[in-house]
Formats: sequence, structure tokens, C-alpha cells
Amino acid sequence: MDAGLYREINRFAVHTAWAHPFMKLLAIYAIGLFAVLVIYSWWCARYAKNNVRAVAAAGWAAIATVVAVGINQLVIHAVKRPRPYWTLRHVEVLVAKGHDYTFPSDHATAAGAAAAGLWIIARYGPRATRRVAQIGTVLAVAIAFARVYVGAHYPGDVAAGLVLGAGITTLGWFLLGGTLTEITRFLSRRALFRPLINAGRFRR
Repeated sequence: MDAGLYREINRFAVHTAWAHPFMKLLAIYAIGLFAVLVIYSWWCARYAKNNVRAVAAAGWAAIATVVAVGINQLVIHAVKRPRPYWTLRHVEVLVAKGHDYTFPSDHATAAGAAAAGLWIIARYGPRATRRVAQIGTVLAVAIAFARVYVGAHYPGDVAAGLVLGAGITTLGWFLLGGTLTEITRFLSRRALFRPLINAGRFRR
């Protein structure tokens, strides 16, 4: 089923050559946009009523993305699933072929982790952070699809990556959110860190 869906998307890619440049950019470089979204959400979080918790969530969104990719690497090397273009014949591949393993997708894991982090920020942050979380969700799904479109992953690879990344971020916040909030509260009392945490009263 996974290989069949991969071939369907691959055939779609073959017949949409006009989209190849954009999809390659999306598949390779768009993951970097999450750094911009998290930084912007942190900036907005400083104005939240519950700014300490919102800023702590922003910090966790960044940390969790790195942690998720690290854990994903352990899973990748445990599963050792070959890239689809090494096991399936006559498929279109729009990116350089790698010899690393494919399940779950690193890109999708990072995207899922960051998108979940944006929603945690939005839980405590001002209205603008909710819009950013929505954008992040669309971007995560688009990146996941693009990784299959360019031929680098099976659909199951990116689906697993999104779930794994989001799960690590969510579980980590559940376990560590209180501690991170207290650390952030402590730092907010220090003049050096105060501007990074509290930018003033929340404005609607």
C-alpha cells in the first residue's frame, strides 16, 4: 500500500513538471521557515498575559525540534528502511540520491515537532501566535507531501515523522513544561534576561 501510494504521487510528479522547482525548494529548504515562525512566536509571546509560560513554550518548541530529530535518528538506524528509489524501479527522483535510511523522515519529524510546538505557544500566547500555528501546520503537511513528491520518501515515512515529532514535543511539554516555566520565571527576574521574556503588558 505504501509503495502503491508512492507510485501514484510519483506519477503525479512526472506529469507536473511545472511544479518541480517549487516542490524541490519546499522539500529541501522550507524546513528552515520553522525557525522564523518559532522566533516570531517567541517575540509575540513576550507580550502575552501569561508571558512566562508562553516564552517557556517557545523555548521548548526550539529544543523539542532538535530532540525529536535526534530520537528520530535512533529510530531510523533501528528500522533501516531503504530509500524508495533503491527498491522500486523506474521512479522519478528530483533530488540527489542519498544512501541513508528513510523511516521516519527527518524533515517530517522536525516539521511535526515544530508545528506542535507552535500550537503549545499559541495555547498561552496572544492571538497572533494562533495564526502562526495554523501556518506552521499547513507548512508541515506541505513539506511532508513534497518529500514524497520529489521521490525521497514513502508516504508512511513522512506520516510517521509528523506523528513522532508532534508526539515528542507534546509529551515533552507535559513532562517538562512546569520545570521550564519555573526556569523562565527565575530568569525573568534577572535584568539581563528580562527583555527576552517580558516585553510589557499584552495588547489585543
